[in-house]
Amino acid sequence: MGKLALAAKITHVPSIYLSELDGPMKGLRQAAIDGHHEIARRCKELGVDTFVVFDTHWLVNANYHINCGAHFKGVYTSNELPHFISNLPYEIPGNTELGELLARVCNEYQVETLAHSKTSLGPEYGTLVPMRYMNADQHFKAVSVSALCMAHYLNDSARLGWAMRKAVEDHYDGTVAFLASGSMSHRFAQNGVAPQFAHKIWSPFLEELDKHVIKMWEHGEWNTFCGMLPEYAAKGHGEGFMHDTAMLLGALGWSDYDGKAEIVTPYFAASGTGQLNAVFPITPQTGQAIPAPQAILGTGHLAGGRL
Repeated sequence: MGKLALAAKITHVPSIYLSELDGPMKGLRQAAIDGHHEIARRCKELGVDTFVVFDTHWLVNANYHINCGAHFKGVYTSNELPHFISNLPYEIPGNTELGELLARVCNEYQVETLAHSKTSLGPEYGTLVPMRYMNADQHFKAVSVSALCMAHYLNDSARLGWAMRKAVEDHYDGTVAFLASGSMSHRFAQNGVAPQFAHKIWSPFLEELDKHVIKMWEHGEWNTFCGMLPEYAAKGHGEGFMHDTAMLLGALGWSDYDGKAEIVTPYFAASGTGQLNAVFPITPQTGQAIPAPQAILGTGHLAGGRL
């Protein structure tokens, strides 16, 4: 019935917002903003009606959660980085129908998920920052999914992504884009030296690790990447333990995915972390069952960021 038309891994680094304001960082992240605009342009061409954002700034300690209020409007200041994102106004149409559908189908696939439609809960900045540039005209609706998962296994996040695609394609009357909102390596610069790392990755090891992973994505080496994701998430200080990436790849077909990533915004450094915007072509999801835990984690298990 419905269609998953676009999938992307996107940056939400707070300096994107600072780069539009007068000051020393003005214009700094224009390439990231241009990438957001390009993804939005493609989504409009594809007839997308709703963004489903896997938000690595929404911290949860139990279950998976979907924020699917009918409408979001407010002023946001980050409690994490209030000197970067302060008094940011936002307004985003929601999609209650889709959010509740996603939760229902995830539960049918044994991934405990709760939808919240009548709630005062506002989106986190992993959703708000990209929506500011992808959805300034409020053309799209948006649904936010918790992806800073403190006590969850990556295999469950992959299963959630798989189930969400099934929900869209089997039951939804519309067209959707999935956005994994999170960084590559995510080791912030140590307190006291952050300004020195505005344009630098925290360590050569992390930079080389990220660049190797990007080449794997561009070459379609998904079987290898999926096998190494738990260690990449741990040793690369993955944002949200990279649950957003597991969700996105679960939706794409996990290690059976045969697409090759297109880098829309080239890799860049921000406060020690590695960032990009990348689009993943949608290919047919295999008819096999949801990947089993052992197919995703091998002999290791990743929960709460520890192997």
